Amino acid sequence: MSEIERESMEYDVVIVGAGPAGLSAAIRLKQIDPDLNVVVLEKGSEVGAHILSGAVLDPVGLDRLIPDWKAKGAPVTVPVREDRFYMLGEGGAARIPNWVMPGLMNNHGNYIVSMANVCRWMAEQAEALGVEIFPGMSCSELVYGEDGAVRGVVAGEFGKNPDGTPGDAYEPGMELLGKYVFLSEGVRGSLTKEVLAKYDLQKGHCPQKFGLGMKEIWEIDPAKHREGSVTHTMGWPLGSNAGGGSFIYHLDKNQVYVGFVVHLNYANPYLSPYQEFQRFKHHPMVAELLKGGKRIAYGARAISEGGWQSMPKAVAPGVAILGCGVGLVNVPRIKGNHNAMLSGIEAAEAAAAAIAAGRQGDELADYDAMLRDGPIAKDLKPVRNVKPLWSKYGLLGGLALGGFDMWTNSLVGASVFGTLRHGKSDAQATGKAKDHKPIDYPKPDGVLSFDRLTNVSFSMTNHEESQPAHLTLKDASVPIRVNLPEYAEPAQRYCPAGVYEVVEEAGKDPRFVINFQNCVHCKTCDIKDPSQNIHWTVPQGGDGPNYPNM
Repeated sequence: MSEIERESMEYDVVIVGAGPAGLSAAIRLKQIDPDLNVVVLEKGSEVGAHILSGAVLDPVGLDRLIPDWKAKGAPVTVPVREDRFYMLGEGGAARIPNWVMPGLMNNHGNYIVSMANVCRWMAEQAEALGVEIFPGMSCSELVYGEDGAVRGVVAGEFGKNPDGTPGDAYEPGMELLGKYVFLSEGVRGSLTKEVLAKYDLQKGHCPQKFGLGMKEIWEIDPAKHREGSVTHTMGWPLGSNAGGGSFIYHLDKNQVYVGFVVHLNYANPYLSPYQEFQRFKHHPMVAELLKGGKRIAYGARAISEGGWQSMPKAVAPGVAILGCGVGLVNVPRIKGNHNAMLSGIEAAEAAAAAIAAGRQGDELADYDAMLRDGPIAKDLKPVRNVKPLWSKYGLLGGLALGGFDMWTNSLVGASVFGTLRHGKSDAQATGKAKDHKPIDYPKPDGVLSFDRLTNVSFSMTNHEESQPAHLTLKDASVPIRVNLPEYAEPAQRYCPAGVYEVVEEAGKDPRFVINFQNCVHCKTCDIKDPSQNIHWTVPQGGDGPNYPNM
């Protein structure tokens, strides 16, 4: 238990994070047993404020959770009407015929959505069932029982001074205790990271792999708008520098989601994922679409990309990890929300059965088994080799071999490659500066492309400046002593929000500056720092981005 004296509240299940996984779990628990006491704690200022996703939604999870979601007014109203795939060169584009793509890439029956708005609607459904939802409540600590099991979390701690000591208006927060705790923090959650390490849950599994997804919402010329159109591209501007690609989704109201994903296993420390995204919008095909339009929102988020091989054990005494904390994204489909929902449902059913049997604080083995034997496994296993093939053979070789592997799986239910393993972590994949050349990126024009700080203002990010920085260094000397000479300090470039700077002034030693106020909570720094010296944890509740329709 924590050394600070705190009041406590008891629940049956405590859920950290009001994303699709956490809310699905909450709803399913109350569907099974309306008398269960369930609480959801969300660090964003409101439900949806920290939700960023593509997103084309496969409704399989929603169908299982709330079969009459259409009648209940779910904001899932724009069906996909066409799929387009392109390979880009600097000045042109070659369309890949749809018949070449494996059937799982077909988006027929899926919907273009704002997952932020879907989560807001799901929260309404949960509250109607009696779930308690508290936004603006960061969960800063885990509470352990004497037996070592997770018993709950500390939430709602406010008023610390910058040095971490209690300020005049300090509020210690509360301990919310449960028979089981569900962590649905999304990618690289701080409590999830602690649980993975404490119980060694990644043992025997490949390291998790990640991408950085960046997204802008644009209002475009109505004459160019094609509601329900889905476009994916590969190739330029990344080339051989990194894996990744783009998405362009036409939703309603003449709005378009323009997004760009960069796999974080790139080697060149001079690469800037954000600058690659801005450069992408100057491709003739994209520039023509956006001409005359305006960007109205921006955000960024890490994506779990390791897939089947990288899924850790998802349970430990008293705790279960849900959704992207486990890494349930189907990389070639660029979809994970459906699996996040399914994971929440499976965890809820396992916990409800355990509580009904009089158990608490043990491992929900049935949940972990369902992840590996149920519908999520059927979605992830057939595509398990796409990411490692891409990493090993590059864009063209990986595309050809990955496509062959997916076709083979769809036809005979097996892979000729078996199960390929991932190699280094994304941090370890970072190369030395001496082995790479700096990249000269064009300056943003303020029309199609924008500087980072201007774009961050469109994420409506805000942090109370008097609190301790939620981005901490294990060793304050490492950025200048190690990362700068060896890697040209890549934090200056991999962060999509301009949080990190190396300030060099005449007659003074370089210094590393952390502008934590800019942070959009993408977690890239925690993942990509080659020295693994940066630790991301939660700021006080309600701080961070305030995404409207991401």
